[in-house]
Amino acid sequence: MSAHRILTSIDKATRRQSPLPDFRPGDSIKVWAKIREGEKTRLQAFEGVCIRRVHKGSRSTFTVRKISYGVGVERIFPDNSPNIERVEVTARGRVHQAKLFYLRDLTGKAARIKEREGNTSDAGDSGGTPSGEGGEGETPAAAAGEAKTGERIKGRGKRRRKKEAAAGAAE
Repeated sequence: MSAHRILTSIDKATRRQSPLPDFRPGDSIKVWAKIREGEKTRLQAFEGVCIRRVHKGSRSTFTVRKISYGVGVERIFPDNSPNIERVEVTARGRVHQAKLFYLRDLTGKAARIKEREGNTSDAGDSGGTPSGEGGEGETPAAAAGEAKTGERIKGRGKRRRKKEAAAGAAE
């Protein structure tokens, strides 16, 4: 038996039985980890932003960062660890990088991440405007005004024109 086959068999044997949910860097996640204190084991939630994913077979990991009492705390979790009970994705973030190490230098509002389209449990329920029309935070009347004119409102004076379109749609 070759070394490659032995490594792949070990890799398959150490894989997690139940797969983790799909998440990417920028997503806010809650990791339920098993904590052993003496004879007792309990679950402890670690909630923060995923700042890194490393895909290396059975050695895959993800890093979660949170701010605890004003101090940044990062924790690296192996994907296939038996100490991870479950992972919940609370919000999907829109970022343009695979590694979010720049968040280490940011504090407060500057460290916020915009939310990505297609939320966690609301993915099937559109609830608002169709994806092609309107934007975030628009009223349905403003979206209707856009649909009537057939053009998207953009540029300087955008808010005023949205209000005018909403007032025109309401009349």
